[in-house]
Amino acid sequence: MRTISRLVCVLVTLLACSLEAAPKKLLVVTVTTGFRHSVIPLSENVLTQLAAQSGGAFTVDFVRQPTGEPKSPPKPRAGKEGDKTPEFLAAMAKWQEADKVYQVAHAAWMPAVVEVLRALAPTNLKNYDGVIFASTTGDLPLPDKQGFIDWVAAGHAFVGIHAATDTFHGFPAFIAMIGGEFKTHGPQVTVAVLNQDPTHSAVKHLPASWTVFDEIYQFKNFERSKVHGLLGMNQHPNDHTPGDYPVSWSKEFGSGRVFYTSLGHRDDVWDPAALEKGKRLNVAAVATAFQQHVLSGILWSLGFASGESTPQPIALN
Repeated sequence: MRTISRLVCVLVTLLACSLEAAPKKLLVVTVTTGFRHSVIPLSENVLTQLAAQSGGAFTVDFVRQPTGEPKSPPKPRAGKEGDKTPEFLAAMAKWQEADKVYQVAHAAWMPAVVEVLRALAPTNLKNYDGVIFASTTGDLPLPDKQGFIDWVAAGHAFVGIHAATDTFHGFPAFIAMIGGEFKTHGPQVTVAVLNQDPTHSAVKHLPASWTVFDEIYQFKNFERSKVHGLLGMNQHPNDHTPGDYPVSWSKEFGSGRVFYTSLGHRDDVWDPAALEKGKRLNVAAVATAFQQHVLSGILWSLGFASGESTPQPIALN
């Protein structure tokens, strides 16, 4: 009996160790109902690589855009002669007919979007430890939007990358969870991004001022008092107006952890070898640092890496 009891104890111990060593499971969502970033396929590949580099900390599954998405016809713009010219009126009439066809095709395609997003139903999310929204846009038809928010608050990880803040406009619970809402952006530009917490794992590898060329977002419904700043700027990226321009942050949401970075519009931000129109405007080291930023942010959200999430004042001078 003692031998059996000892064997049971050993098996229980081994099982416990096995469970502790099991990787966390993340669901990466790249579905869009608004603007679709061309960088998405590359970001999916990089996130797969980062999971492999995590030392067994996490794995990734994907919720991808369904095939067959119809393309909306480009709406004509009035020229210098105005919107009353015969040429413009004819172009508008042609566009209106094409748009009618598009709307019918889009409505026929949307059930496929609804179907793939069933993976985010609360019953299915029980299989995951966290979710990554990588450049999602628009009002995604989740099975239970509030249920998803409640799932994060119950102690799970949420990672948002770039256009994740351009998702669920008009759904305050999502905006409160992620910490801000995309407002606008100017032309892509070289900026000096300030490291607002050199001790946080997501940015401790970055210098005090990090130079990067990217599309820099401005936000609305952002409250500094509710986030822990990681990266930011003290002047507008394009017109240099002084102010508080957040770029990345961490925060607690209920018992869950949220990490967000607005960087990642460009291929050469994601990948040290990628070209943008045949050239690079970011040196390879920028992409390597960005990958570390994302990987460490993911690990922090899962509780594997150190870093604060308590809101802190930010000096703007």
